[in-house]
Amino acid sequence: MQHQAPLFDHQPTEQVRVVFIGAGPGAADLITLRGLRRLREAEVVLFDALTDPALRDEAPSAEWVDVGKRGFSTSSTGQDRINALLVEHAQRSSRVVRLKGGDPSVFGRLEEELEALCAAGIGCEVVPGITSALAAAAATQRPLTRRGVGRSVAFSTAMTQTGELQARRSADTEVFYMAGRQLASLAERLCEVGWAVDTPVLVVSRAGWPDQCISQHVVATLAQAGERHGGRPTLVTVGAGARPVLVQGQATEVGPTP
Repeated sequence: MQHQAPLFDHQPTEQVRVVFIGAGPGAADLITLRGLRRLREAEVVLFDALTDPALRDEAPSAEWVDVGKRGFSTSSTGQDRINALLVEHAQRSSRVVRLKGGDPSVFGRLEEELEALCAAGIGCEVVPGITSALAAAAATQRPLTRRGVGRSVAFSTAMTQTGELQARRSADTEVFYMAGRQLASLAERLCEVGWAVDTPVLVVSRAGWPDQCISQHVVATLAQAGERHGGRPTLVTVGAGARPVLVQGQATEVGPTP
């Protein structure tokens, strides 16, 4: 029988110099065990704006570099600058961690950063994380898939790269990221692409954080969520995955919110 490595002792290859880690969608304890192990080994950590500052305690001797993107803010770090910093640090350090909120591969610009490192001949590892759509579904106890009525889920950004607002109806459940500032307009777009006005809609801002905020709507009343969630990182779930779970014919209540 071949020797098997211990379950919690997965190690990257020697050629890996940069590890992308999904920090999860909020509180520090939502990071994975592997992600935590890699973080503790870091010499340099390039971190996003939406990662929990408490994670600094796990790598106190590392150099922490803020490369966060902040919507509608002049303090955001441009993607070209992030790419350059990754290459720069990887060329002089043996263990660089790129700490991203949520999951690196879900709206995390992972492809661009991998391309920059690959072009420089720098080896990488990607450690997955929990994306905020899953945290929102867990916090509200609204499964994203439902047997018989919710066989498909699609993740989209409400805002395109050019600043255009878009809505889709390509799956039984649609989850729109980065939608907090455009909820009234999003409601109009949802109607335009064929969602009925009484379709259930769930809005969760700062999913996974202690101050997460949750509200239940239908497409026709989605605009009302703007006052409550405006200016916060916001997810909008539309369709089957936004429906409350029925217990003996009664809908469960959305959990308490701040």
